[in-house]
Amino acid sequence: MAKPIQRIGSRRNGRINLRKTGRRRVIHVQASFNNTIVTVTDVRGRVVSWASAGTSGFKGTRRGTPYAAQAAALDAIRTVVDQGMQRAEVMIKGPGLGRDAALRAIRRSGILLSFVRDVTPMPHNGCRPPKKRRV
Repeated sequence: MAKPIQRIGSRRNGRINLRKTGRRRVIHVQASFNNTIVTVTDVRGRVVSWASAGTSGFKGTRRGTPYAAQAAALDAIRTVVDQGMQRAEVMIKGPGLGRDAALRAIRRSGILLSFVRDVTPMPHNGCRPPKKRRV
């Protein structure tokens, strides 16, 4: 029989109390060509804060720009820095323009980064291509 996972901290207003769960966080940056999503989680994967280029006020093609990614990263980080986050790990996924801009914004915010990892999914030879056209 599996043991239940011990709950650490408490949830109040949907936020996880940082003082009880420790200060180590994981910042996930998902950069697609159309948008950049920045999510701050604890080490177990529970979301503490998130923001995207769309929620930062950018619409349409401007969401895919590096400046929009920078704004999204600052929005996501601002709340957890105010709560006392000092160090974090960064996981970057996707091919978009916002990868480097989001990482630069995270670095400038004063958080100590223990590591930066690229977790973009790579196919091990992927799907079978469509058959040749006969004209």
